[in-house]
Amino acid sequence: MKTIVARFVKDQSGATAIEYGLIAAGISVAIIAVVQGLGSNLKNTFTSVSTALK
Repeated sequence: MKTIVARFVKDQSGATAIEYGLIAAGISVAIIAVVQGLGSNLKNTFTSVSTALK
């Protein structure tokens, strides 16, 4: 039983997958924040152009 627990504690393969998942989640949150910020700016720009053309 001790060898099974020791082998489980030393196994690092699951930790790498979790780290990659966390990195992917962080990148996706950053992309969503940037897109939302740009979306607001683009909406204001198009509204200004539309008003100017009327």
